[in-house]
Amino acid sequence: MREYSRPVKVETPADARLTDTPFARAAEEPAAVMFRRQESGQWHDVTCAEFHTDVMAIARGLLAAGVGHGDRVALMSRTRYEWTVIDYAIWTVGGVTVPVYETSSEEQIAWILGDSRCLAAFVELAEHADRVEAVRADVPHLKHVWRIEGDGLADLRASGAEIPEADVLERRTAVRADDLATLIYTSGTTGRPKGCELTHRNLLFTLHNIIQHPLRQVFTLEGRSTLLFLPLAHSFARVIQIGCVESKTVLGHFPSTGPELIDTLAVYQPTFLLAVPRVFEKVYNKAEQKAVAEGKGRIFAAAAATAVAYSKALDTGGPGLGLRLRHALFSRLVYGKLRAALGGRANHAISGGSALGERLGHFFRGIGLTVIEGYGLTETSAPTAVNEALTQRIGTVGRAFPGVSIRIGDDGEVLVKGDHVMRGYWDNPQATREAFDEDGWYRTGDLGELDDDGYLRITGRKKEIIVTAGGKNVAPAGIEDRIRGHALVSHCIVIGDNRNFVSALITLDAEALEFWKRQNGKDPAATPATLADDPDLRAAVQVAVDRANRSVSRAESVRKFTILPVDFTEAGGQLTASLKVKRHVVTKQFAQEIDAIYAD
Repeated sequence: MREYSRPVKVETPADARLTDTPFARAAEEPAAVMFRRQESGQWHDVTCAEFHTDVMAIARGLLAAGVGHGDRVALMSRTRYEWTVIDYAIWTVGGVTVPVYETSSEEQIAWILGDSRCLAAFVELAEHADRVEAVRADVPHLKHVWRIEGDGLADLRASGAEIPEADVLERRTAVRADDLATLIYTSGTTGRPKGCELTHRNLLFTLHNIIQHPLRQVFTLEGRSTLLFLPLAHSFARVIQIGCVESKTVLGHFPSTGPELIDTLAVYQPTFLLAVPRVFEKVYNKAEQKAVAEGKGRIFAAAAATAVAYSKALDTGGPGLGLRLRHALFSRLVYGKLRAALGGRANHAISGGSALGERLGHFFRGIGLTVIEGYGLTETSAPTAVNEALTQRIGTVGRAFPGVSIRIGDDGEVLVKGDHVMRGYWDNPQATREAFDEDGWYRTGDLGELDDDGYLRITGRKKEIIVTAGGKNVAPAGIEDRIRGHALVSHCIVIGDNRNFVSALITLDAEALEFWKRQNGKDPAATPATLADDPDLRAAVQVAVDRANRSVSRAESVRKFTILPVDFTEAGGQLTASLKVKRHVVTKQFAQEIDAIYAD
């Protein structure tokens, strides 16, 4: 199949806007719980009326500060309740939210605030304010900076106390569906980040058609709630924020994916989770490590194999009696404990941002947590395709959601059409023209395949295709994902352009390495640099490489690999703010290591 389309389920009226639902709910069901907010370690309900009051107070302050219709306002903070309040307050006065990752450098902040010509900025912490202040001379349009922690929001609210409510409502209702809602800057894996122009229509069309169809089972469950812990500067998390508001799903915020997250999930008890594949990998790896440390490694391995087999059997006529009995046993011994660690109430999770991998997809469905994988980009308001809970095909990213068309170009590129596709790149007409073909299809830059039922499988990035010296085309993403699935591996970059064979640069997961050292009697002070040539460590990593190689031809297989002395980080320049690897930076920084691989 070369093209797949689905008819739209929910049309977006010309006068629709993102603030309609919260304002309507405040009037119609003021006492209904809309959010849960953590204060002093305790979770407290926030009603529709309370959220409306908080939004209106900030909106009045924005009017008093002179924020006009279409003005850009930056928002730099970790994920927290105030992020959502400020986002909706900016939309209430007709402004445009410009998210900035709280980890952004001064150079990145200067580019985003300068390119978007932001009139004002919200920052969370004093250190964020210091970074903005350091580039203030480079962003002459910036007039106001308010700090969330401290007196910044209180001062802003006080400044707008005399603004009539009617003035705010007049500004709110002047907004139209095709007005700009947000500028989200791409990760910038190559070159300067570009501002994606997403309108109220883009976001409402996306959420309404997904909520009403592919994710209906998730967003209509009685008593539904989720805990958002991904950065709201990421389009994936942002769309879920809006989806929760539109679907009346209770939303909580948490600022970290660190070890304390698991304890928080146990208390919050969400009905569904949202995470990137790395989070699911961590959950699996930690469970495996804990079992091994307690002398139950063989039990866990058998339980994991049973979960995968059970899930696969669901797609091929159903599990037999023996498999059902083993699954029931491990459900009591293993699976129930894993589900309890995630709060105990979640039966579904939504994964995006990168490929999950079939092994993990089957494992989690086998233990009773169906991970729904989707696909999209910032330019497509996050999703374009998504699996459905009851008809998912693990290993694919699902089908186009209603109102969306997907086409596979002659060169294998995934092309997209629909009201979810961005208006264009901010102040960059050339990049906008290049992003669409002559028939108006958006060029995703991804390579993919459609099966006979319209399910999409992503096979790689067009710009990342490696052509070996022998002329073999190699898509590195699939190999890298499989190698990265090993507990010890943090990141993997496949090399081989114009080379005689394919190789890989591999970095180690710091936490997993500590566990491995204890289990294998290694010096506790040993580092990735001192262990890079350790035979036992290389043998462990070779297992991951061999597993990946079984999925490709010999010409595409990884013949050699090097363990790097350091992991890739945003601070080191190898990762973007959304944790995507900057290949050109890695190959430049580790050119010596690459040359050594091919020196023999």
